[in-house]
Amino acid sequence: MTDYTGPLAEFDRALSRATTPDAPFDALLELTRAVVGTKLFTFMTADMKTETASRSYTSHPEEYPVSGTKPIHYDRWFETVHKKRECFVANTLADIDTVFPDATLIGKLGCGSVINLPVVLGDTLVGTVNMLDVEHHYTPERVALAKAWLSVPAKAAYLASRALG
Repeated sequence: MTDYTGPLAEFDRALSRATTPDAPFDALLELTRAVVGTKLFTFMTADMKTETASRSYTSHPEEYPVSGTKPIHYDRWFETVHKKRECFVANTLADIDTVFPDATLIGKLGCGSVINLPVVLGDTLVGTVNMLDVEHHYTPERVALAKAWLSVPAKAAYLASRALG
């Protein structure tokens, strides 16, 4: 089994030195790359009172800018991430296309698989870490690694970003 304590310690150092709202997510992106790999990485916040989601961080600001809100759709993705609070995983672009209207853009960026990791605080889903890579990249082993090594750092990054914002 691979030891991720080095990348986790690097995340901790970066988080303690963060001075801007993006810095905690920059650190989370690097940890994610080390643990499971990702070509496209975003963090979406969820506001169930207004039933909207907004992108608060992106690795690709031209294609996926941080701006505006979009309505939350009640579909199998919502059921998995919001209600069950489990990772949503799709490993082909065709499967991604069944839940994400931007599947064409995702494919143009060389991505065809996704993990959406729910971030829950105070028994409320506050956001998702969205990791995308080539088709079939997110094996059951990588999904297990994401849950084990990224869940707590994602919460820390979210809270630190809010504190710095």
